[in-house]
This record gives sequence, structure tokens and C-alpha cells, in this order.
Amino acid sequence: MIIIKSADEIAVMREAGRIVAIVLQRMSEAVKPGIKTRQLNDLAEKELGRWNGAKASFKGYKGFPASICASVNEEVVHGIPGSRVLNEGDIISLDFGVIYKGFQGDAALTVGVGQVSPEAARLMEVTRASLAQGIAAARDGANLGDIGEATQRYVERRGYSVVREYSGHGIGREMHEDPLVPNFGSKGEGIKLKEGMTLALEPMVNVGNWKTRQNSNGWTVHTADSSLSAHFEHTIAIRSGEAEILTVP
Repeated sequence: MIIIKSADEIAVMREAGRIVAIVLQRMSEAVKPGIKTRQLNDLAEKELGRWNGAKASFKGYKGFPASICASVNEEVVHGIPGSRVLNEGDIISLDFGVIYKGFQGDAALTVGVGQVSPEAARLMEVTRASLAQGIAAARDGANLGDIGEATQRYVERRGYSVVREYSGHGIGREMHEDPLVPNFGSKGEGIKLKEGMTLALEPMVNVGNWKTRQNSNGWTVHTADSSLSAHFEHTIAIRSGEAEILTVP
């Protein structure tokens, strides 16, 4: 069911989103060769402690054991932070969510570890820009498929592929609400978007083909062909003009 948020509810989601954005920024600044992914999780938890009543969305969600997802190189999403050491030239996708006063914020970004290859840098930039394309298509009166079409077109015209097995989603009191928001599709298809809807848009883009496989740990998703993958995400509110990005500092 689609839930239209009131102005007061969206105001709370703005604050949840601001917390998410600040913690992600702190983590991205800490990424460097030699750091362990577990240390980034610890940093996120420490930073989150600055806000009374805020808690991590992911920890304990369907048994997930950490507060962040840390996905390295060919890992697409849902990487479990642990003892893995980041090396020069790696890329890491950091995904983080917060529950604050009963509402959720969710965002992700991909950053390079030290000096990365031109291919990795281009992949990250195309993925970040494809999210911007999807956000630009999200407005009152548009169709859900407009978002996916804009994202997919931007990515594929640059020689990459959009993951089809995982999607964005509605978000509000729950981290995952209807509707699913695919990063591919056709303009004019799907439900009509209405002012006040809140969505998490999150393109996952691969250098190779779009297919994925799941790790034996039951969580971490890899590219099927072991190619590099990047992931960017924002929580947004639908407006009659430009969509409002809620996950900003």
C-alpha cells in the first residue's frame, strides 16, 4: 500500500535522512588503505550515538549482524563488515539506514580506496549520475517507470549494466515499503507518483552484465561475472517540481 506522508512526518524523515548523510560522510572520510571494514561499522555506530533515540535500521533486520553494509569491488550490496582489509585501488559501497522517531532514512555511496583505476572512477561517476537522473524523473504525476527508464538509459548508453535483481523501494515507518522501484523500465508504465510519497532510489551498476549471485553467508551479493559494481542511494520525497532529497547533511 502506498503511504502519503504528512508534512510533519516528512520533517522527521528529513532529520533521519540528515543523520544518515552525516554518518556516511564520516565513514567515507575514514576510508583508506589498511582500514578494516569492521572499523567503518564501529565508526558508524559511534557517530550514531550522538543522536538520542536514533538507531541503525540494518542491525538485526532479518538477522543482519551489522549496522552498515560494506560491499567491496565485485560485491554489489549487503556486504557484512568484518576483518577484510581495504587495499589501494579497491572501491567500497557503504550503505546505512537510521530509524529516528519512528521513521526511516536510507542512503548509500561508493568511494575509492586511495588511487583507483580510471575504469573504477568512471563506474562510480556514472552510477552517481544515474541516481541523479532517476531523481530528476521522480515528481508528482510521473509514472514509476519514468524513474527506471531514466536510470537505465543513462547507464546503458555509457556501456554499463543496471542490476535487475535488486531494486529501490518505498520507505517511511518501515525500511522497505511498497512500491518496488526498479532501476530499469519503460517511461509511462507503473503507478502514478503523488506528492508526499517517499522513496529510496538506489541504482546498482556493473561493469559487466547485470546478473548477480549470493554469497554462501546468505547476505553478500556479488556480480555473477566478478566485474566491478558501484551503488548510490538517496531517500527522496516526491514533489510537484523537483524531488526533495532527504538524505543530505
